[in-house]
Amino acid sequence: MAIHPSAIIDSKAEIHSSVEVGPYAVIDAQVVLGPGCWVGPHVHLTGDLMAGTNCQFHAGSVMGDAPQDGKYDGAPTRCRIGSGNVFREHVTVHRSNSMEEDTVIGNENYFMAHAHVGHNCRVGHKNIFANGALLGGHVVMEDEAFLSGHCAVHQFVRIGRLAMMQGHAGLSKDLPPYMMSTGINMMCGLNTVGLRRAGLSLSERNELKRLYHHLFSAKIPLSEAVIQGQELFSAASSQHVLDFIQGSTRGICKDVRQGSPVRGGQGG
Repeated sequence: MAIHPSAIIDSKAEIHSSVEVGPYAVIDAQVVLGPGCWVGPHVHLTGDLMAGTNCQFHAGSVMGDAPQDGKYDGAPTRCRIGSGNVFREHVTVHRSNSMEEDTVIGNENYFMAHAHVGHNCRVGHKNIFANGALLGGHVVMEDEAFLSGHCAVHQFVRIGRLAMMQGHAGLSKDLPPYMMSTGINMMCGLNTVGLRRAGLSLSERNELKRLYHHLFSAKIPLSEAVIQGQELFSAASSQHVLDFIQGSTRGICKDVRQGSPVRGGQGG
């Protein structure tokens, strides 16, 4: 273990022998770090925090601090981080606000400088957060999504697999899998580049295009379009979109060409 002499590590912390800790880092008592982790200068790891293997915590990042929630009562809540994650400069990830639920980060996510993950969020695998991207509390994010610079996501929102938010976009409605968001609660089609890079076949991508038009360009309520779509579209990716929309409680973003108010997941 390579530990800079200025680092402060509580004797109760469980730090694997292969972990490197930089100058002026602070690691508190309940922290558990797996093999291969690297802790940069001025990092603070605190609370009931557990991280898997080969995570990088760059300068000034703070993991596991108390939730920014006025109702939080000081309970010893938890933050769980998987393996292979990179947290660049000044990223913050807060632990949950209650003992019933953890803040959870999956594997191989990349958080650029000043990104933030609020309390009780559940982030999947291989997501990318550009500089300044923000998740409010209780956000659920699936896998391989991309949040561009300074995006903001309201609490309790869901973001689907391989979705993408353009720079400065904002969400208070759910963003379905494979879709591209722009502005506030608006969609502008599929994340076509992301779909190709992820290896979705041409036929599957073409079906998703047809599904998008069916759901968001047709002159029928979204709830009816979803029911019809279950019969018309058979690809696993299409069914995932339909299931995601059916599970929405906050409502779904609308297409930029629609002039009607945002439609709810099953409310029409």
